[in-house]
Amino acid sequence: MSIWWSLHLRREAASVPLARRLLLGTMETAGVDPDISYELSVALSEACANAVEHGGGTLGHGEGPVAGGPSSAYRVTAYLDGEKCRIEVADSGPGFPPAGRHRTLTEPAADAENGRGLCLIQEIADHASFDNRPGRGGAVVSFDKILKWRADAPLVSA
Repeated sequence: MSIWWSLHLRREAASVPLARRLLLGTMETAGVDPDISYELSVALSEACANAVEHGGGTLGHGEGPVAGGPSSAYRVTAYLDGEKCRIEVADSGPGFPPAGRHRTLTEPAADAENGRGLCLIQEIADHASFDNRPGRGGAVVSFDKILKWRADAPLVSA
């Protein structure tokens, strides 16, 4: 079985639950184990929230993305292929600071108000990468996880 979908979303907080619900619905329909679905939905929410917060320029004082500008949107793509799910979230922001292909993340200080999302993705996923889009600017957060299936999964190949 192979399923994939891609969304082009506005860089607004309301887009995060939309992407999450689409992923959860796809996985439920396919028969993915609910615990795996939940973990992947948490990781997707963190990646989307990162794109919304850091994925582009603002109007100058944190008012949000420039309407209609190239940084006012981001893309989410999910692939369920055989026994693995791969998710990519790409934005048009400044990208990650230079650090090589496989950056090492450190847990933020206990009193930090943010900065845990990428660490959480790395903990949930079997493999995660945090890269910059070559030649176009922006960040790409991608991660994958081996799937487990419900006993009654309708779309699993026999």
